[in-house]
Amino acid sequence: MSQSTAKSPAKPYHLRLPATSANLGPGFDALGLAMALYLTIDATVADAFQIDATGRDADQCAKLEDNLIFTTYIDVLANAAIRAPRLHLQLHNEIPLGMGCGSSASALLAGVFLANHFGNLGWSGQQILEEACLREGHPDNVAACYLGGMTASAMSENSVTTASCGENITWGLNLALPSHSLATKKARALLPATYSREDVVANIQSTALLVAAFAQGRGDLLRTAMKDRIHQPYRMKACPLLPLLLPLASHPAILGVALSGAGPSVLIITQEARPSVLPDIIRQAAGDRSLEVIQTTISTRALEA
Repeated sequence: MSQSTAKSPAKPYHLRLPATSANLGPGFDALGLAMALYLTIDATVADAFQIDATGRDADQCAKLEDNLIFTTYIDVLANAAIRAPRLHLQLHNEIPLGMGCGSSASALLAGVFLANHFGNLGWSGQQILEEACLREGHPDNVAACYLGGMTASAMSENSVTTASCGENITWGLNLALPSHSLATKKARALLPATYSREDVVANIQSTALLVAAFAQGRGDLLRTAMKDRIHQPYRMKACPLLPLLLPLASHPAILGVALSGAGPSVLIITQEARPSVLPDIIRQAAGDRSLEVIQTTISTRALEA
């Protein structure tokens, strides 16, 4: 199939995409939470593909080889028989890479957004969301990144159904980040092929309660609602912070504790937005005074301009 050139050069384009924490304990591949840590991109048509990156992991973000943003952008347009205009990206990243914070989802979604804008595809928001979810393989991170707040998602063949809530809740989100990353593919390989009825029922109950907690702003439900028997027990060896920090769920200042995405980071939710004493509490429980702890809040949806 021959490729056509995109219509008249598109105007410069601005994107701001939030980090996400998926699963939230029992909500495996179904729930995601947008966090106020951002991938920010300003894109313009250029003579060659180029990325100027600042922020976290800037050197890695600036690499053109196997860059998920550009490979997605080019492939989406190739599938539409459009030759991708070369772009210059000015990128600022706050999202930890390979830590279960939705970095791949934000990059995929960025690539689809850029293809829609610079390829003049005219896609609806639902089409953009579904394209990114299909490429990710599961909808939890992508939907939360796109819609903000806490998002529940379901995929059926090529369609995605979503609902979001809780973006105005002022709970604190605290990320404990170990020094080593964990590939999602490796984390998935740790899971069993089948589960007992008891484990499945327990997770259904917790997930229903967790959605209610965010819909109603009920922090008192989280200690019970974030309990999981489907993925966290099987990932503990690859995520050694998790068994050390799960007991913090009983601390009076803490509402709930769960693995962030597929790990290895751990998400700790508090009633107060940024409790100053919490990083020291987390480091003491982890037995690591140098452990990085990021304090943030729930984010609104992706922004484009």
